Amino acid sequence: MVRFLFRLIGFLLLAVAFIALVLDGTKSIASNKLVMTPLGRTWTDIHSTSLQLLEAGVTRHVAEWLWNPVLLNILLSPTWLVLAVLGVVLLLLGRRKKPLIGYARD
Repeated sequence: MVRFLFRLIGFLLLAVAFIALVLDGTKSIASNKLVMTPLGRTWTDIHSTSLQLLEAGVTRHVAEWLWNPVLLNILLSPTWLVLAVLGVVLLLLGRRKKPLIGYARD
């Protein structure tokens, strides 16, 4: 059941990543220059207060170093890239194990 959820969420994230890539592509064609929307801007456009709460929660409760170099770089990356990588990771986690050929090792 968990593998099914990983695969489902992975496919949904890949679909949303493709939509974000198409949106960036149409913006790039319209403006005659390369446009890549960062994940932070997309998140702010959707729900800005949750991003502010995430920043406060990570710096207070987890670790301050986790916000500045790690999560900030992820938020500055293109939306389609972050969603595609996360989708592929979930698909790999949800894949079925290959059957062993020959003698099974325990």
